[in-house]
Amino acid sequence: MGQTARLTTARIGVLMGGRSSEREVSLRTGQAVHQSLVRRGYDAVSIDVTDHLYQDLKDQKIAVAFLSLHGPGGEDGTIQGFLDTIGMPYTGSGVQASAVGMHKVITKTVLAAHAIPVPAGTVVQRGAMPSLARILKSAKLKLPVVVKPASQGSTIGVTIVRHVKEWKDALALAHRYDPDAMVEAYIAGHEVTVSILGGSAGSAKVLPAVEIVAPDGFYDFSAKYQKGKTRYLCPAPLPAKILREIGALGQRTYEVLGCEGAARVDFRITPKGRSYVLEINTVPGMTETSLLPMAAAQAGIDYDSLVEWILQSALDRAHRFAQAAKRESA
Repeated sequence: MGQTARLTTARIGVLMGGRSSEREVSLRTGQAVHQSLVRRGYDAVSIDVTDHLYQDLKDQKIAVAFLSLHGPGGEDGTIQGFLDTIGMPYTGSGVQASAVGMHKVITKTVLAAHAIPVPAGTVVQRGAMPSLARILKSAKLKLPVVVKPASQGSTIGVTIVRHVKEWKDALALAHRYDPDAMVEAYIAGHEVTVSILGGSAGSAKVLPAVEIVAPDGFYDFSAKYQKGKTRYLCPAPLPAKILREIGALGQRTYEVLGCEGAARVDFRITPKGRSYVLEINTVPGMTETSLLPMAAAQAGIDYDSLVEWILQSALDRAHRFAQAAKRESA
């Protein structure tokens, strides 16, 4: 990027925190983003999202929202719909892409309809307690399987079930966070993520892939956020053919879901080189251990330039708001 001039003189509100189970991670993301904007000379303030958000935005005279909210309420289209309603531009994807991307079951349904490979699986609704044998038979699965909430991030509520005795607890844990528990095939192999940056002209930039080498092969919450616990290999040391394939699949996923700004697509790649999309993250973390900044740095984009790149998605949305208002008044 290498820009020195500010993209906007409008006051930016960095929205963070909220009520989701990812609140602490969101606060870390928001603080890092706020500090970056201030370093670049922007008029930016941080806002911890509460029931008084509308009044806070008015009191602080916010003109643009930089979304640093993770999990339900922040990534699922809720805050996006609110900001659309009051006509405030914001970073990242809109209501539809956010809502679809947050719900893993809907994401998989949409991707499968577009011939994008996803793991086989099924859904168990809260209140149901089918036997593991029944689920394995009906969904044509075999152990191990992954059980997770349909709409959570940061691997919260996720269990790898390797034995029958783990089934009930895994289901109960997933249902603690969402009415729908997704049960899907465990894909052994490499865990890799691909980040995508949307451009103002509608083009998308695919960043270098990152391979995640977690302890015990499970990239859980502590593995994600405790420094030194997990190794990250960027660019991922995989064959060029596989890197091209997951780059194309990541970009295709981004486009099919209608994403904007920054997004991150997570993959599992089998030892034979077959790739599966696990999920998409439409508000990727921006903490000191986050994968998006790591991939951007490998592509020659420093942290502050990355923040500005994401900010541009809000300015593009502001332009669309202005054009729509102009058409309505004509």
